Amino acid sequence: MALAAKGGRSDDRHCERSEAIHSYRGAMRVVCFVASALATAALNRGEGTTWLNDKTHILIADDHPLILGALRHALTGAIEGAEIHEARDLETLTAALEATPDMDLVLLDLAMPGVRGFSGLIYLRAQHAGVPVVVVSANRDPAVMRACIDLGAAGYIPKSLDLETMRAAVRTVLEGGRWIPPELDLAAPADQASLALRRLASLTPQQVRVLMMLSEGLLNKQIAYELSVSEATVKAHVSAILQKLGVESRTQAVIAAANIEKGLWPAKAE
Repeated sequence: MALAAKGGRSDDRHCERSEAIHSYRGAMRVVCFVASALATAALNRGEGTTWLNDKTHILIADDHPLILGALRHALTGAIEGAEIHEARDLETLTAALEATPDMDLVLLDLAMPGVRGFSGLIYLRAQHAGVPVVVVSANRDPAVMRACIDLGAAGYIPKSLDLETMRAAVRTVLEGGRWIPPELDLAAPADQASLALRRLASLTPQQVRVLMMLSEGLLNKQIAYELSVSEATVKAHVSAILQKLGVESRTQAVIAAANIEKGLWPAKAE
């Protein structure tokens, strides 16, 4: 029995080491294609290396210490003088973007402390609409990929892609485009989940802020104070939110948004 237990622990440690090695290799692949794409984009713009050395700000949002450390170490060595920022949760993500509003690229992990489902992406598109966000994930579920694109991600890059395709994807985003995984057909008829997401994505940044505050239980007067606008403006935003989400009350809007954030695809946005 003792030998069996010892063998079991050995197998567990072997699995843990294998998973760690796999995660590290995945992180290094991401680093390689990001660094290459940044360099290529700079050359295409005719900006030489100055753009890379002095003006490039990259935010890595991931709570996995191994991947976060590997990305920072490799990017620092690959792009001399570039500012590499880290975020392990929503709080540090918010602080990093407030401190550096001209961030060039955010590499986002959907699963971090402080976020649920797509709430981190929704927050970024509302509060920092000018910052391109690329979701880098091992998840190749078409519903998840389409959801991210519908919610405003500039790209969705599965970690299993080959290196050249990854480079092309990031290069496209850095040049102002959008990159869609080849297997994702956006022309296919939208299901109820996609329609619900598109309704949410149709909200303006200010309307998303109002919806987030409604979700926190704030009254119109409190929201007006927080946003430095009049109560009449808040009421107008609430009316627009209800219309765009296809619901009739504030409570229904909050429930619909919460379900979408968590990836619970309701048959109706009610």
